[in-house]
Amino acid sequence: MIDPNRLILLGEIGTAHGIRGEVSIRTFTESPADIAAYGPLSDKSGQRTFKIEALRVASKAVIVRLQGVDDRTAAARLRNTGLYVKRSQLPELEPGAYYHEDLAGLAAVDPEGARVGTVLSVVNYGAGDLVEISRAGERETLLVPFTKEAVPQVDLQMGHVTVVLPAFAEEDADAGDPGDMSGED
Repeated sequence: MIDPNRLILLGEIGTAHGIRGEVSIRTFTESPADIAAYGPLSDKSGQRTFKIEALRVASKAVIVRLQGVDDRTAAARLRNTGLYVKRSQLPELEPGAYYHEDLAGLAAVDPEGARVGTVLSVVNYGAGDLVEISRAGERETLLVPFTKEAVPQVDLQMGHVTVVLPAFAEEDADAGDPGDMSGED
């Protein structure tokens, strides 16, 4: 189930910009300017809030003036601060659509319903979205392409995603099976 109070990361404050307290923000919203569309932002603890007074889009970030941040020193102290909103502040989506953050914590199951692991996150290293899955007893996570072929079903109500693992991932999982000590194929 979706927790409406769960904090969702929308951006991260980077460096101070200029001498009047502006900061650069790396945004994780579809459109960079949308960081200002959901109301006041907070830090990860939810204790400190930030209101955007002015925003302009630059090539690699947005440049923002935050209410109460009036000089470069105050802006520099905010570096690496994550900017969050409550899940309930985000717009409702069409049926069948979801935010990537909604997938974190869901069970990952194979097409037969056997548990593969738990979804940690959806990541993108430049070649497309990947679903990161942790497996019990394994240090390394699985990265599965977030495509219709590899992730044919997302069921938020049932609390799971169905994943079709590539053959090499299934072989790795079988190789790590402590029940097979013979070493034979």
